[in-house]
Amino acid sequence: CPREGLEAHRNPSIREFMPDPSIFRDMDVAAARLADAVQAGEQVAIFGDYDVDGATSAALMVLVLRDLGIEARPYIPDRMLEGYGPSGAALTRLAAEGATLIVTVDCGAQAFEALGTARDAGIDVIVIDHHKCSAALPPALALVNPNRLDEGEGAAHGHLAAVGMCFLAAAALVRTLRTRGFFEGRAEPRLIDLLDIVALGTVADVAQLRGLNRAFVAQGLKVMAARRNIGVAALIEASRLTRNPTCTDLGFALGPRINAGGRVGRADLGVRLLTTRDPDEARAIATELDRLNEERRTIEGNVQEAADLLTSSSARVAVVAGHGWHAGVIGIVAGRLKEKLGRPAIVIAIDENGLGKGSGRSISGVDLGAAVMAAREHGLLVAGGGHAMAAGLT
Repeated sequence: CPREGLEAHRNPSIREFMPDPSIFRDMDVAAARLADAVQAGEQVAIFGDYDVDGATSAALMVLVLRDLGIEARPYIPDRMLEGYGPSGAALTRLAAEGATLIVTVDCGAQAFEALGTARDAGIDVIVIDHHKCSAALPPALALVNPNRLDEGEGAAHGHLAAVGMCFLAAAALVRTLRTRGFFEGRAEPRLIDLLDIVALGTVADVAQLRGLNRAFVAQGLKVMAARRNIGVAALIEASRLTRNPTCTDLGFALGPRINAGGRVGRADLGVRLLTTRDPDEARAIATELDRLNEERRTIEGNVQEAADLLTSSSARVAVVAGHGWHAGVIGIVAGRLKEKLGRPAIVIAIDENGLGKGSGRSISGVDLGAAVMAAREHGLLVAGGGHAMAAGLT
């Protein structure tokens, strides 16, 4: 009846929309390799992106592996010094420091050079990503991505954020370990308790809130209300929220504070906050992220003012560039230009060497990630990639 339909829309269940993780290419390979690492007590490193989706994805993998007896090492690259995605130098350094398995989350789909270096060095790398892929894939042990061009129709979950894919990978890992008898006499991880950070990453990455994403957020807000994650609880307090967070709060209060670490501070603050077991450390990090968010607003305002002056009223895509603009805020400025103008916008920060790093935001019906990838493949860009609504380029 209509009431049942309305209730299902307002309170969607995970069970209703959750696919069998095995429908995704390489998922079973990834789960088996992760299970091997758990059973052998290997050192695992999690390489994430510096935005909220990257921080929550890395945190989810760290927390799941911790429940399974593995204290994985999270690594978030510095936005200004290292840039987006894994580098061969970073992967080989993690391996030299003891990691026998590296999992890249929210990045890696286009990391041909870095993953080639890792392969040549004999390093096992699993990629869990959601950004657009080329027909050719980088050489990873497993590459799990709903936007692989060779995915079957059953894996039509291209709208998922990386943290959603990590949740599915965690479910596949737990199932694999269960079939191996790992949980005989041992409790299984409560994956449902991680839905708060899944919801946070999903909303902050502006993923479409339909199907499984909608269920992730609806159920994740319930988990968040229980304040099970002390880092999330500290973040809510630092954001001065006096009620249980709403979907809007995820996007405009909690998300920007996590993002501030990667934009103008230390890139690893977000994942440290979400994985700490120390309430005092959680409060200290949340307070620092709140301060950095205020600093980010000031920097962003200056770039926004300059970008507004350069914007053409007639161009089909608004493209502006400036010397000395802070690369950590150009994505936000692009988003504001897109909203103001009603068309795609790209903002480029040019450094002292003349290299431009850009961030773009798009509108419905314009696949910006595909356009950037096409430009890169035609030699117009040094690097670039993304998804339909957002992209980065160099």
